[in-house]
Amino acid sequence: MLKIAVITVSDRAAAGAYADLSGPRIREILAAKFPDADIAMAVVADEAQAITAAITERLDRDYILTCGGTGLSPRDITPETCARLCDREIPGLSEWLRRESLRETPHAVFSRAYSGMKGRTLIVNFPGSLPGAELCATLLAGVMEHGRAMAHGGDHPAHGKT
Repeated sequence: MLKIAVITVSDRAAAGAYADLSGPRIREILAAKFPDADIAMAVVADEAQAITAAITERLDRDYILTCGGTGLSPRDITPETCARLCDREIPGLSEWLRRESLRETPHAVFSRAYSGMKGRTLIVNFPGSLPGAELCATLLAGVMEHGRAMAHGGDHPAHGKT
């Protein structure tokens, strides 16, 4: 069973001035793919201390997915905050999500999303936009079990090769 946390990073959603649509949609996509998954939810402001606390409290999870705070706004600090917290970067994951997002919108070039690991927990930044979050959740869902297995020392599957 996968243990996942979805953390929405948004000043407006944290203040109750804006309904968080992306976080619940990510949860819905993952719950459909992994019906037995334990999926925790949180909403925090665009503050390094709040983001760090929300992630640190959930490091018992296989995955922590953030949505929001990956753009160019002065308050968009999710990637920097996660990079400071992580032990190792997983650049290929962010590159893949960004490349696939570019197939949907040229605005994906402005994504600064980060992916890394803290211990055995994989931390992946998604965009805050609903279409971007949906796409990234759908894509990541296809590789999450393999990522967890690798983070816990599993072997690479043979992929039909001898």
